[in-house]
Amino acid sequence: MKEKLVIYPGTFDPITNGHLSIINRALKIFDKMVIAILNNPQKAPLFSLKERTVMIQNVLKNQPRIEVDSFNGLLVDYVISKKTNVVIRGLRALSDFEYEFQMALMNRKLNREVQSIFLMTDYKWFYTSSTIIKEAASLGGDVSGLVPPVVCRKLKEKFGYA
Repeated sequence: MKEKLVIYPGTFDPITNGHLSIINRALKIFDKMVIAILNNPQKAPLFSLKERTVMIQNVLKNQPRIEVDSFNGLLVDYVISKKTNVVIRGLRALSDFEYEFQMALMNRKLNREVQSIFLMTDYKWFYTSSTIIKEAASLGGDVSGLVPPVVCRKLKEKFGYA
């Protein structure tokens, strides 16, 4: 039987404990996962692509079933290039659902073979996002417990609180 690979795309600026929850739960369903970091300069991320890649690799260094990669362009093209057809996305609130639903429909329009699967985040991460975490960290807030320790340290360094 062929191993089932899933793609978990996102900006991951930075990776949070909510992302890790989705990753760990998805690995109970799939054999392998590619964390695909979107390289989208229009989003003006806080961390460079290299910084995000290194942080994720550091956080997941003991997880042999995960590959960290990056991509430009259409997600459906990337998914097919990895020889799979499944994308996993996490959902928190209704606003996430509306956006993700639109994206899934567009991806289906672009390539009917690519399937989107949605996992609800664990309740304790329901109100957290990378954006909110960055905002709190930029003002000197303690975001430990919301992000892995290496990410917390990098946020402090980035905002001059280290």
